[in-house]
Amino acid sequence: MVGKGATSPVDESFRSVLRETNAGSVLLLENTTAGRTGVKRLTDQVRDAAVKPQGVGPLLAADQEGGLVQRLKGEGFETIPAATEQAKLGDEELQQRVKTWGEELRQAGIDYDLAPVADTVPTSVGRANEPVGALRRGYGADPNQVAPKASAFVKGMAEAEVATSVKHFPNLGRVRGNTDLQSGVTDDQTTRTDPALKPFRDAVAAGADSVMVSTAIYSKIDPGKQGTFSRVIVTDMIRDDLGFDGVVISDDMGAAKQVAAVSPGDRALRFLEAGGDLVINGDPSIQREMYAAVRDKAASDPAFAQQVTESAARVLALKAQQGAASCAAPAD
Repeated sequence: MVGKGATSPVDESFRSVLRETNAGSVLLLENTTAGRTGVKRLTDQVRDAAVKPQGVGPLLAADQEGGLVQRLKGEGFETIPAATEQAKLGDEELQQRVKTWGEELRQAGIDYDLAPVADTVPTSVGRANEPVGALRRGYGADPNQVAPKASAFVKGMAEAEVATSVKHFPNLGRVRGNTDLQSGVTDDQTTRTDPALKPFRDAVAAGADSVMVSTAIYSKIDPGKQGTFSRVIVTDMIRDDLGFDGVVISDDMGAAKQVAAVSPGDRALRFLEAGGDLVINGDPSIQREMYAAVRDKAASDPAFAQQVTESAARVLALKAQQGAASCAAPAD
């Protein structure tokens, strides 16, 4: 999933990235006030530019959470309140509001909302938690409060036929630094059986289409490894502990400072080797390097190639669900 600025049209540079790397998903970055009509014009351009093997189209995604993280604004998009305000709504009311927001996304050509945030930010940390607390992205300080709100968000988007990604597994609420802007961000409290996992577990049960993995380091789970590179987190916890068999997606591994010390190719390889399915790359300039690394390893390592095939199948199933692909068997 390669990033595309939402404030400019598709140019030949981005078109060539899509064409040369077969990128199958695109994330709209930056805030835009172009409104639903303007965003639909851009998503149509992206779909036109994307490579479509056997008619399989791209997934178009956005971070449309609410508050400070509402990428798409303007005429045709409601102003979505921050999660701290959404949390004050009843679960059914929130679900209905989210359905409306999802319908707006659908009409703008977006079929994948990288939300909800299911992180629990303890009161003792509060706004010192830069990625969630400071931006009012969390539903509360108690996992039992967060869980029903995250689940209501998932259900509302599903009613609008928009896919969701519950994030940032296994919890980004206890760190101080922002992984997009800093390196070495570490959580030294969260465990494999932590109460803060409940919102993720419940969101999966509510039908979340994907689970997004944090790039923070979790020293009580897998010391020294970013979450996206940890097989314990990606496979043992998400696949086995949660019983989730859908798409596992990374947090940004393109522009994020947390992974900057690792070469672009190795970022993609390590996530896939850990059991991940869909790499988010917010920096199109390194897309070719990531693509080449995966292609070359798959060509020389049959076991890895099989793993990539399985991941591609999960993404293809999500595309089929969202109307971007047909998985019907060919006629005899």
